[in-house]
Order: sequence, then structure tokens, then C-alpha cells
Amino acid sequence: MDTVSKQKRSEIMSHVKSKDSKMEILFRKELWKASLRYRKNSGKYFGKPDIVLPKYKTAIFVDSCFWHGCKKHCRIPTVRKKYWTEKITRNVARDKEVSKYYKKQGWKIFRIWEHDLPRKIESIIKQI
Repeated sequence: MDTVSKQKRSEIMSHVKSKDSKMEILFRKELWKASLRYRKNSGKYFGKPDIVLPKYKTAIFVDSCFWHGCKKHCRIPTVRKKYWTEKITRNVARDKEVSKYYKKQGWKIFRIWEHDLPRKIESIIKQI
């Protein structure tokens, strides 16, 4: 049983942003400092990558630990466990499908976990 009403849960979930999270903004600022120009959340690209570097044929996804099923940090809520397990499993499957698509197209794919950003941001930028 959920601890809040259905209407309140809907209100709470409506505030969860799918783009421009703090970690994405932090990462984009570092890309800009490194003179890498990008497109953000463009629907023109399959899977709607968080960041696209068209010049370098590179797609970057900044994945949160909860929504993308991080093995280290994802904790499935105990309430409606079946729903959340299926939801996150679908997200992981979609991530694999999108990565496979870009690899077939000859693009570079970077999937960055939210827990890696604060500590490893410089090394990630260098790798890109």
C-alpha cells in the first residue's frame, strides 16, 4: 500500500524531470569548458540522447542509478515491487537497444552513471 494518495503520488511524480538534471547541467558545463559543442535532448536522434556531439558522431547518456538499474545503488521500492522491477527492467532493455543501434551506425556511445560524475568528471571528459 502506498503511503500517499494516488493524486498526491501523481503530483510528486510530475515534478521528476527527464532532462536538465543537476548532474546533466554539471556535465554539460564541463563539456563546454573543454570546447566541445553539443546538442541536448534532441528528439532528432534515436533514443533521445542527453547529449549529442554530431561533429564526432558521439551520443552521451547520463543515467541515474535508480531509473537505469545501477547494480551498486538501485534499490527497488518495497511498495509495488513488481511494478518497479518491470519498469526498471524495461528501461535497462531499452538502454541496450539504443546502444546497439548507435554502435551499428558507427557512433561512439558513452553511458555515464550519476555516481561517477562528481568524482570522475575530468577523466570522463578526457575520454570523450
